Amino acid sequence: MNRKSIFRKQQLRFMILNLLAFTIIFTIFGVIIFGQVQNTLFSKADEEIMKFKEMMVENPFPNERIPPADEEQQGSPSFDSRGPNPNPRVILLHWNKAGEIVNEDQIGTLLYENYFEEYTVDTENLDAFTNITFDETYTFRYLLFKDTDPNDEIAYTQLLVNIDPEQTIIENFGRLLFICSLLFIILSISASYFLSKKMMKPIIQSWDKQAEFVENASHELRTPLTIIQNKLELLLVAPQEKIMNKFENIALSLSETRRLSKLTSDLLTLARADSAEMQLSKQTIPVDSFIKKAAAPYKEIAESQEKHLWLDLNSDVNMEADESRIHQLLVILLDNALKYTEEKDSVGVKSYIEDQKVVIEVSDTGVGIKEENISHVFDRFYREDKARSRETGGMGLGLSIAQWIVASHSGTISAASNKQQGTTFKVKLPK
Repeated sequence: MNRKSIFRKQQLRFMILNLLAFTIIFTIFGVIIFGQVQNTLFSKADEEIMKFKEMMVENPFPNERIPPADEEQQGSPSFDSRGPNPNPRVILLHWNKAGEIVNEDQIGTLLYENYFEEYTVDTENLDAFTNITFDETYTFRYLLFKDTDPNDEIAYTQLLVNIDPEQTIIENFGRLLFICSLLFIILSISASYFLSKKMMKPIIQSWDKQAEFVENASHELRTPLTIIQNKLELLLVAPQEKIMNKFENIALSLSETRRLSKLTSDLLTLARADSAEMQLSKQTIPVDSFIKKAAAPYKEIAESQEKHLWLDLNSDVNMEADESRIHQLLVILLDNALKYTEEKDSVGVKSYIEDQKVVIEVSDTGVGIKEENISHVFDRFYREDKARSRETGGMGLGLSIAQWIVASHSGTISAASNKQQGTTFKVKLPK
């Protein structure tokens, strides 16, 4: 399976997961909103029914009692004489034990004959608000409860409120919510595609960096191993030879072994840095005296190479840092500066305070770095002049390690060409 196919499948997987997440979120959100709107609209009708029920209990309507069937009826009471301020929206039905409406005269002949004549009461929904539709057109919400008066033939009382306006609002809102949900899902497809591409970018970059890292590391490891193997094979060809006659082969093998050891050490440092496994051990460091001490051996090296190493230290302060890592940082910068300078060139270390931070500059008057290559100098295994780097023993990992050391101290490092000749590395570290 090639690289593009793997990335395409992974991106599709991310896209599906994002789409599912968006769909679930929108569905839950829609259900919650729809439920809240429905409950809010029905709560008004429920409140009217409960108020009517309380009015019946606290202030019984005149002539509300319906006498038994064998008693003589004294007229037909109407809503006009039923009590103080009854709610005109509420329809009152009285049911006997046989499941018959006993107050049809009170609700009106037209209403009774058209809707309630064939209607039967459902006692399973006792004391619960329930919706019912008549003639597939009109929707009512009702509350059914038992009658507490043992002196009449009423077994159940039912209070109904027409909720057609509320039902219309709910249906329209449901349609609107459904259409909006479809639009959101369509938009989420585009958003999922965009997000999946965004999510794939760091993966692709990491993949490319890892592949490049493995390729470069393999190349760097192969060269010294090949040299060591060739020289050892030459020694095996002539086992009777004296060491002094094979001195060059042995010396070169040792040199490549040291180079190989340094390479593996640098690779291990970067691997631990990537995994955040390496921890810093910070302590108080006097900046100027520390730099002076770290640069002392390189003064002697510079003199032996007929170069000039100068110090201009102006930061007589202390800072909290990992002493061994800051020492490693200075070694990398000074080692690079000496490697890429010729005789009579100079290397300088300068320190000062800027924006409440310690600034360390390591500059040289050497070959310098081309302007277009400055942005790549901190890349792993990057070498501007690979042939020259091979001669000087450079592997392109030092500045990557330097960048990690600075970043782990919450600082910054940058490279710039000197105005006249050479390169300046500027490190900014918090106190």
